[in-house]
Amino acid sequence: MDWKKEGKILLWLGLIFLSFYFLPVGHHRFDNAIFEALYLAKWYAREHVIFCLIPAFFIAGAIGVFISQQSVMKYLGAKANKVLAYGVASVSGSVLAVCSCTVLPLFAGIYRMGAGIGPATAFLYSGPAINVLAIVLSAKVLGIELGIARTIGAIIFSIIIGLVMHFIFRKEEEQKAIEQAALPTPEVKHRLYQNAIYFGLMIAILVFANWGKSTPDEKFFYLIYEIKWWLTGIFSILLGIVLVIWYEVKIKKMLAVAISLIIIALIFYGNPLIPFVAGIIALTYLTKTENDEMQDWLYQTWDFTKQITPLLLWGVLVAGFALGRPGNEGIIPSQWISSLVGGNSLFANFFSSVVGAFMYFATLTEVPIVQGLLGSGMGKGPALALLLAGPALSLPNMLVIKSVMGTKKTVIFVSLVIILSTLVGYIFGLFYN
Repeated sequence: MDWKKEGKILLWLGLIFLSFYFLPVGHHRFDNAIFEALYLAKWYAREHVIFCLIPAFFIAGAIGVFISQQSVMKYLGAKANKVLAYGVASVSGSVLAVCSCTVLPLFAGIYRMGAGIGPATAFLYSGPAINVLAIVLSAKVLGIELGIARTIGAIIFSIIIGLVMHFIFRKEEEQKAIEQAALPTPEVKHRLYQNAIYFGLMIAILVFANWGKSTPDEKFFYLIYEIKWWLTGIFSILLGIVLVIWYEVKIKKMLAVAISLIIIALIFYGNPLIPFVAGIIALTYLTKTENDEMQDWLYQTWDFTKQITPLLLWGVLVAGFALGRPGNEGIIPSQWISSLVGGNSLFANFFSSVVGAFMYFATLTEVPIVQGLLGSGMGKGPALALLLAGPALSLPNMLVIKSVMGTKKTVIFVSLVIILSTLVGYIFGLFYN
């Protein structure tokens, strides 16, 4: 018998037994934290899964199918047009819904395929730091100010970080450009404008389906809210047309699906949830029964769903247990939070940036976490600092980045994210106050 192995088993059994033996059931704070975790999970499931997450999964799945390696070389390579390269990299997050670890294979792939260090690191930051779902959730849950500041900050950050990385390692970039100059320009199956329209339509569906309720005083936003489902329907029809024209979906099958969805929408006009779910089922059916490219889209979407959903659920439960909801404390007293990240000092912003950089955030879990922190006394500036640094980095993320581009580049990249997040959070806090 291997007594060393058996001893480890005994140790784990003992620890599990002691944790249950001393479980503080019956203590008000612990019991309340359990309920806060369940309340937050219930709210998340009702408000965000169908209209937010599922469309985002389809968008993320499409990334793996329709954004090819050839496209990366053409638009992000060392010899690519710089304006185009940084433009593509900086806004790539708007069509991604990935965490700091999920983006790593994509980053490693484009970097090893020859993407410049500038566009590659811009993409590395942009991918997890900002995506269309994070824009919608941040504005809807945390307030329009933080949503806009996060969006603008993340796009500008990605460009600044990429340019600084390119400048520091410009000699390596010049050599890489010389090596790539002799390579032929690769061909891509779908043109850039086709993919741009395709992804733009899916993003529009996601944005308008989640458009928040406004008051009549907010004239433009209120008008959009009043017609949001008409807009969602129009963009859905346009998406169907694009799939037929450019992505070889059979027109007869698309017409049958479209007519069925219109009938369902008219029958359940007052309950948009039902036609929206029907649309998801219809898209699943089309991708499952159409050409190989469509089937690959579905498989990529399903893989992404399996990977993200458990992490997201776990993150929401942990956020609810630890931090509660606004106005409701979790296991951590609000005075502890406010003492470290309350107000708008440079230390509070720096502390938020550093903690965020080393913590792991599954995709979108930063939103309920920051929501709980704000309810516990966190300042608006440190909240933005956490939103800008947290999703883009994590300790596992740093270790993998080091293996891809080395220690020196990793240290500079991480330092840039923390410093910029601290400064922008502090400035935003001053302006907001």
